[in-house]
Amino acid sequence: MPNKNSSIRGITAMLMAVCLFSLMDAGLKLLSPHYPALQVTAMRAMASLPFVVVYIFLRGSVASLLKIRWSLHLLRGVLGISMLALFTYGLRSLPLSEAYSLFFIAPLLITALSVPMLKEKVGAARWIAIFVGLLGVLIVLRPGTQNLVSLGSLAVLGAAVCYSVSAIGVRIISRTDSSDSMVFWAMTMIAIGAGCLAAPNWQPIEHRHFIVLAGVGITGFFGQVAITAAFQKGEASVIAPFEYSALALGLGLDWLLWRTLPDTIALLGALVIVASGLYLIRKEKTHVEAEHP
Repeated sequence: MPNKNSSIRGITAMLMAVCLFSLMDAGLKLLSPHYPALQVTAMRAMASLPFVVVYIFLRGSVASLLKIRWSLHLLRGVLGISMLALFTYGLRSLPLSEAYSLFFIAPLLITALSVPMLKEKVGAARWIAIFVGLLGVLIVLRPGTQNLVSLGSLAVLGAAVCYSVSAIGVRIISRTDSSDSMVFWAMTMIAIGAGCLAAPNWQPIEHRHFIVLAGVGITGFFGQVAITAAFQKGEASVIAPFEYSALALGLGLDWLLWRTLPDTIALLGALVIVASGLYLIRKEKTHVEAEHP
């Protein structure tokens, strides 16, 4: 069981990962008005892939790259392309913090999907938390207003669904395949797949955006390293709640870069979703402790 120091290191790594991923998402939002969503998706993967390759060579894990279940990695590649393209499309019209609010439904979806896909048991209390989280999404969308049919909002929700299915896939793949192979093939397939799909409408990259792309590549790679380290050093039930700090960072970046903030209703919906997610994490910890006294 991790001690106090390892938990602190895990929390620190998670907060670092959240900061890095928030900066990466800000970069994607800066690029999204200028290029098609699929092109931004391809550029994001291409920008991080060189760092991933160097990292794998330094770790000496090249041999593990071919010992994989190809069909599941291909599925993750398709889901990764869909998730990034939909999320990038959503960022065109939504503040970063509002996109995060909707994307936070992913942990609830993962819990719900674990029943049919992993045959896990989810108790009544956790189902209630899932439905409360869905209520939070409705608060953010505001039925009866134009937000309900916002393509940006629907795109982010679609991205959350893709992420949730991919996360279930990771649970299955990790039983036999290395974490390095999962990162490498996800980036490679997204770069190639999204690049091919974006090729017919590819826009020349403006010189002023190369620095943004470099930032996206660096923050995306080191964010992945940090979040992996976080879950290696501490208990998931202790580390995971700090992922929700992304909402505060999103609010800060929205104000600093775009001078915009979500309204009170959107923030209320975000708090409902976050509260549901935190409750699920707490229930999961209790469930695990009961199984492993």
